[in-house]
Amino acid sequence: MSEPSVVRDTIIQGSYLAASVLFILGLRSLTRADSARRGMQQAALGMLFAVIGTMLHQEILTYSWIITGLVIGTIAGYPMAMRVPMTAMPQFIAFSHAFGAVAATLVGIVEYRHLQHEGTLSSGLVAALGFEVLFGALTVTGSLMAFGKLQELITGRPITFRGQNAVNGVMMAVAVGSLIALVLDPTRAWAFYTVVSLAFVLGVTMVLPIGGGDMPVVVSLLNSYAGLAASATGFAIGNNVLIIAGALEGAGGLILSVMMSKAMNRSFGNVIFGAFGAPPSASAKAAETRESKTISMEDAAMQLAYASSVVIIPGYGMAVAQAQHVCRELHELIQKKGGDVKYAIHPVAGRMPGHLNVILAEAGIDYGALHTDVDDANRVLASADIAVVVGANDIVNPDAEEDKASPLYGMPIFRPWTAKVTYVVKRGKGTGFSGVENPLFFLETTRMIYGDAKGVLGGLIKEVKGLEEGH
Repeated sequence: MSEPSVVRDTIIQGSYLAASVLFILGLRSLTRADSARRGMQQAALGMLFAVIGTMLHQEILTYSWIITGLVIGTIAGYPMAMRVPMTAMPQFIAFSHAFGAVAATLVGIVEYRHLQHEGTLSSGLVAALGFEVLFGALTVTGSLMAFGKLQELITGRPITFRGQNAVNGVMMAVAVGSLIALVLDPTRAWAFYTVVSLAFVLGVTMVLPIGGGDMPVVVSLLNSYAGLAASATGFAIGNNVLIIAGALEGAGGLILSVMMSKAMNRSFGNVIFGAFGAPPSASAKAAETRESKTISMEDAAMQLAYASSVVIIPGYGMAVAQAQHVCRELHELIQKKGGDVKYAIHPVAGRMPGHLNVILAEAGIDYGALHTDVDDANRVLASADIAVVVGANDIVNPDAEEDKASPLYGMPIFRPWTAKVTYVVKRGKGTGFSGVENPLFFLETTRMIYGDAKGVLGGLIKEVKGLEEGH
């Protein structure tokens, strides 16, 4: 090997080592809210090293298509990332998963055709390529389905039919059987394309029966699939950094999915196959005849202004209304008048893990005010003067602890009713993603304030300021 080749290989392997270390450090930093931004920067720097190392490979004969792809990707990706609001970030992530999975699937197909043409197919290579296109194609259509549900292009409710799990099981068995047939005889092109075709179909049929409330788990799981596809790509083309990065993403996504399932006190299988989020029966809806009590903006502002302890429980409604900035302003007004303000953040609130943490951090709310442990938050709620529920529903539903027939039963939830009084800011009288009524809204100590979260919190700010001015 010539000296320039040795130097090039040393630089490549050094770049891959630096990228791998930075990916691991970035993943570690993402486990804490106060270091998450640094984690993203470390991961981005790691990707830069990975790209540099890959670009130095001597197998690359021309950079024309690579540069073209980089330019197109930058022109398309940067404006999308800058313009997408935090409320739409979950569907943006799902959409981006689809693009990554398309790349992995296309690489697998092209590599198989190339090796087939050269006559160098082997059982080990086709096994890696088979896993690559299986997880890649499944992630493509599955991510697009998740995007459609989150963007409300299709219904967020589960779409089911009789024998659905059995049909999915048969298709998966045929796909795995075809993969085994391919490994036994790598020249069986029909087996390879059967795996690809069934994986595309499975991505649709496996996400259809999953309700919108479980989309955070699904997006995380699809992230895991994309990682596994990338890792398999690394094995297929002999790229070490792809193997490492894909394995990290695959393992991290799976662990996160399981953790979120546990946070909802449901088995992982129940999330994937349970069709959670189906609308309740007509009889269940008709059984609820109670009326909730409301409170005027003026009275609510008066009590908030003179409360010594306030706990705010944000939900997806706050994110949709983009009310985090006015929430911070109300927070500061209450503190100015001597009140202590804390936040109770549920592990599965929002549309992805950490969704509410991110939008509150975006508004400049201190991490120290956030209580992300359910038990810890409930202890704070028990001594609070006022609990303010902003756009949350299922995570504050007492039925999760009291009604064994409820689909929410067993899920750890916040107990705002243990505070002296509870204010619920809500756009309307609809149910949460579980599709069941919330008894919290009818308790004696609960008062409803109907309206868009941003408008309601803005109105409370105006009233509190009016009190300061002596109006």
